[in-house]
Amino acid sequence: FDFCQAEGKKRPSENLGQVLFGERIEPSPYRFTFNHVETCTSVCTKTYDTTKPEDKQKLDFLKKSMLLNYQHHWIVDNMPVTWCYDVEDGQRFCNPGFPIGCYITEDGHPKDACVINSEFHEKDTFYIFNHVDIKIFYHVVENEARGARLVAAKLEPKSYKHTHPDKPDCSGVPMDISNKANGEVKIAYTYSVSFHEEKDIRWASRWDYILESMPHTHIQWFSIMNSLVIVLFLSGMVAMIMLRTLHKDIARYNQMDSTEDAQEEFGWKLVHGDIFRPPRKGMLLSVFLGSGTQILIMTFVTLFFACLGFLSPANRGALMTCAVVLWVLLGTPAGYVAARFYKSFGGEKWKTNVLLTSFLCPGIVFADFFIMNLILWGEGSSAAIPFGTLVAILALWFCISVPLTFIGAYFGFKKNAIEHPVRTNQIPRQIPEQSFYTKPLPGIVMGGILPFGCIFIQLFFILNSIWSHQMYYMFGFLFLVFIILVITCSEATILLCYFHLCAEDYHWQWRSFLTSGFTAVYFLIYAIHYFFSKLQITGTASTILYFGYTMIMVLIFFLFTG
Repeated sequence: FDFCQAEGKKRPSENLGQVLFGERIEPSPYRFTFNHVETCTSVCTKTYDTTKPEDKQKLDFLKKSMLLNYQHHWIVDNMPVTWCYDVEDGQRFCNPGFPIGCYITEDGHPKDACVINSEFHEKDTFYIFNHVDIKIFYHVVENEARGARLVAAKLEPKSYKHTHPDKPDCSGVPMDISNKANGEVKIAYTYSVSFHEEKDIRWASRWDYILESMPHTHIQWFSIMNSLVIVLFLSGMVAMIMLRTLHKDIARYNQMDSTEDAQEEFGWKLVHGDIFRPPRKGMLLSVFLGSGTQILIMTFVTLFFACLGFLSPANRGALMTCAVVLWVLLGTPAGYVAARFYKSFGGEKWKTNVLLTSFLCPGIVFADFFIMNLILWGEGSSAAIPFGTLVAILALWFCISVPLTFIGAYFGFKKNAIEHPVRTNQIPRQIPEQSFYTKPLPGIVMGGILPFGCIFIQLFFILNSIWSHQMYYMFGFLFLVFIILVITCSEATILLCYFHLCAEDYHWQWRSFLTSGFTAVYFLIYAIHYFFSKLQITGTASTILYFGYTMIMVLIFFLFTG
């Protein structure tokens, strides 16, 4: 953007999660000393001569970023520097970023941040916020060694046309850049810093003021209640079926005289000779089950740590780092589960099974990720991952995850196959004509609705935190929703499985995986809706990136719910 650069300062180091998310921290040319007040200090002056093509290009880029409401994100002592302003109902909203500038349209209508100042009134003009008033709030530590701790950093963006850029006085008219301006444009960047003692805020609770102004906790409770109602409804249904129907059936079987009535079987009892027939494509199913187990345990542990507060927004990138490391270390359960199921399906090709478990799903995710990275790299984006990090991820995968998967598979194949309580008949039974709702597709489509109903409100906030730079801190809620989702998926599947077994259709393995796995399709539809209704994303590269990353999330979610 051609703002002022910090000369000769080292870049802060980032952890794996930040690099994967493309969060790059750059050193800043704004220098503070504690309790040393600065008023209207000059940082640098940029001059653009619109007759030169490279200068014109830089200025046009700056204008475009103001038009699209780009934001600065600044950090002091690991705290985001916030811009607090009044919104309706007398509440204050604290935004952890502030805009580069703003635009007044040709009919004099102020866009975005231009509403804050009545001096911004020239038509078809950009106003750049080239001055910031920074207020640092601290409290003095009494009981330990003398010192002070920063508890908040706030700023007010201002716009001044400095008449003497070398001796700025920070007064006068705002810095306007007319859309049709020609000749020389000079932008002088300045700042003021003041320090204020704040006795009431403790250092441990210094994030609270940012989180309080993030609305929506009441929506959360509403969504949790909504989810709990679904869970209770489903649990009731399952319990009813288990207790009444099965109890009645079993009681009836026990009453029968073992000789004459035994021929008159009905319902799910009829398919006992076919129920454990190995499914078609058993190899693929066992691989999916292995990867799904890996993701399930990873999600559980990550969210559990997040609830305990280890992965708060204050530790940037911690959530992603934790998830990646756990995923790598959980190769063993993946290999074990895949091997156990594959053996019980009567499979022989154990080498193929292990290789597919360790390479199929991670390979798809990595390939997608790699293509996205190529696009970012081609666009010259700072979010592109350096080659070293890619090598590091591959090393984690090949040198840790794959051997662990092999170990898990070894133990899985060494154990005896899962014993089935009934023998499988030689000749497969014919499946009678099915009614509409016990056919495979309608059943699967219906099964995904209930789990999706539990999560879609949380999904809105998660997508906001990924794409709209809002903080996500409601891990307690998320953990609750996660547990509810697991229960709902299981119960919806049990219910639909019972219905189609009663209709004498014994192909249950794939159907039970896909019934709850179909939630991922609803997630995809929701992500597409979110893209068109909430995000103003233009350009092919950005659109491909959005859907590329969404596909990774959908695949992981599919394996997890299945």
